[in-house]
Amino acid sequence: MVDGGVVKADKTEFTECWRTSWKTPYIMRLALSAGIGGLLFGYDTGVISGALLYIKDDFPEVNRKTWLQETIVSMAVAGAIIGAAIGGWMNDKFGRKKSILGADIVFFVGAIVMAVAPAPWVIIIGRILVGLGVGMASMTSPLYISEASPARIRGALVSTNGLLITGGQFLSYLINLAFTKTKGTWRWMLGVAGVPAVIQFVLMLSLPESPRWLYRENKIAEATAILEKIYSPEEVQVELKMLEDSVAAEKAEMGENGGTWNRVKEALSNKIVRRGLYAGITVQVAQQFVGINTVMYYSPTIVQFAGFASNKTALALSLVTSGLNAVGSIVSMACVDRFGRRRLMIVSMFGIIICLVVLSVLFFQVSAHSPMIDKVDSVGFGGNTTCPAYLTAPNPAKWNCMSCLKAEDCGFCASGGNAYGAGACLSSLDMVKGACKAQHRVWFTQGCPTKFGIFAVLLLGLYIICYSPGMGTVPWIVNSEIYPLRYRGVGGGMAAVSNWVSNLIVSETFLTLTEHLGSAGTFLLFAAFSLTGLVFIFFLVPETKGLPFEEVEKMLDKGYRPTLCCGGQSDKPEEKANAV
Repeated sequence: MVDGGVVKADKTEFTECWRTSWKTPYIMRLALSAGIGGLLFGYDTGVISGALLYIKDDFPEVNRKTWLQETIVSMAVAGAIIGAAIGGWMNDKFGRKKSILGADIVFFVGAIVMAVAPAPWVIIIGRILVGLGVGMASMTSPLYISEASPARIRGALVSTNGLLITGGQFLSYLINLAFTKTKGTWRWMLGVAGVPAVIQFVLMLSLPESPRWLYRENKIAEATAILEKIYSPEEVQVELKMLEDSVAAEKAEMGENGGTWNRVKEALSNKIVRRGLYAGITVQVAQQFVGINTVMYYSPTIVQFAGFASNKTALALSLVTSGLNAVGSIVSMACVDRFGRRRLMIVSMFGIIICLVVLSVLFFQVSAHSPMIDKVDSVGFGGNTTCPAYLTAPNPAKWNCMSCLKAEDCGFCASGGNAYGAGACLSSLDMVKGACKAQHRVWFTQGCPTKFGIFAVLLLGLYIICYSPGMGTVPWIVNSEIYPLRYRGVGGGMAAVSNWVSNLIVSETFLTLTEHLGSAGTFLLFAAFSLTGLVFIFFLVPETKGLPFEEVEKMLDKGYRPTLCCGGQSDKPEEKANAV
């Protein structure tokens, strides 16, 4: 027995997944083809962080307005909220395969719109379309993979979706770097996203529908034929019997023609589904409020906060975080069926909290040791080049680099002799920026020169190492396992919507938070959110490792109680009666 009373499946380690897939390559082809949806998800998450740097260069109004930058980033998330909701309905109505094909078409159109955008508002429209596709794929791909996978290796195979998400993020940073010197920079960065959508569309045309959805639609012969490619003859009969029982229970409970809204109401009135939603929504919200997408969407900007002014340098250093994220997904594939979903998330959250607190302290030190402003140097460029706010400040002698950058439309020209010495506070104009660089000095608008910069990058890397194997991939696995078959589309859709709503809140407010709280205060706030998430995960999320879907349903029916060893399940009748 393992935590939570879950029976350990035979050989549920990553090596078993590799052996099974080697013997039955059809399984891996299903997982990889559907998992390209994760690649789309990851690429869209990562590419905007680098593209935004160059969009600001092409459109001055974007550079001046923080809210416009946040909107360009977060409108993809707003689209994903709608896409996830639509995806839940499409999954149940049309099946998993058609939902993935629809997501590919929408994503491709959005990528082309962004690539040819003549103005910021057109970029925003393209971002919304891309978000629709990502939202549909975010819940459909892991669901499709889980329903086409043997239970003993299901977690490792669903992790391929997580691996491709992080792989897509890493690929986006590489492509960003590749196009930094190319005419059109950000247009190529955003337009290339359409390529994997086309590849997945072509591959999915040759793949079957989910056997579980087919059985629900009374296409038993088709479902059986697919299961025979996945399981041994003996296992096929067992799986068919489980499907038969589950579908019969569904029809008895809901009838043959339950509409979408009726299904939602039925789901919320069902205690098993409610308990599943408590767990599924908890992990999805916690995944976002640890602040991960502030790192993925704004990683180069955060690196610039840490004192690296060059766009290209910021992109190159951001490869550290995206690369470690991909490595962490591989670790998750190896560990998720060995150590369990719940334990990985709890350990991950402890590491995340520690990293965020240390990052907060580090950015406080960066701010406290910011270079001072040299008055003579600030007026030495002549004309109207000096920052107006500095000239009218009541006590300019106390101004440092951070004071200068907080002023409206001002930048810091670092000292020519000592990179960390006093510099000039100047108006943030292209002409002034050019004059600063003409003296072989570095121009700063996001962060200040600091000796602590490299430590901030290393801590971001450690944060990703803690996040990726646990909170990065496991929430999607939990949500592919935690709901009864008859409510899986609805439950997965509701949880995915909660993920994207949380993502929208975080991505739409990050730059504003850094303006008002500073980088140190913002990371400390995310540490507090993470601690709250850890408490909720401990009390609400059971272990689903190695369990067939029907056993998960039985476990939720009994009720769940945590224990100090990261697990727990209530089997007592009186506790079952009192469980929410």
